[in-house]
Amino acid sequence: MIERVLPARLHRALMPLAHLMRHYWRCWRKPPIAGVSVIIANSEGEILLLRHSYGPPVWGLPGGGLKEGEDPAQCARREVLEEVGIALGQLTLVSHFAEVISGAPHTAHVFAARSDAEPRPDMREVIAARFFPPDRLPEELGPTMRRRIAAWRDAAAMNPV
Repeated sequence: MIERVLPARLHRALMPLAHLMRHYWRCWRKPPIAGVSVIIANSEGEILLLRHSYGPPVWGLPGGGLKEGEDPAQCARREVLEEVGIALGQLTLVSHFAEVISGAPHTAHVFAARSDAEPRPDMREVIAARFFPPDRLPEELGPTMRRRIAAWRDAAAMNPV
């Protein structure tokens, strides 16, 4: 992939520009898009959150965009492995959300997984990753991520392990 050809520092520097261009393209064209988010909990019940090198300075969930014809669960595994180096086992579908991102219709597939592996941010797209107790999530957590985490909590309450 082209992103592995560029040095990490240059890749990180270009991400905000690419993100801005993608935002304006979506606002103009409004293509239907789909993506995934993964709520990874460790054995202590903490949730893995990360910070991207682009976009608003908020904590978010691992995930990303679905490629043409890609299975959402496969996409979730791929994105988590690329972003934080964690190979996931079992995934549980938490919910689907119909949203709007940059003016474009977006379908979000939200999954849950468990892992005690130490996250290793790729230092390209993701610059920080750590586990947080669910009752002490950082304030810099966007409303979209809060909705997804709330859906995970609701699903867990209905199906205790």
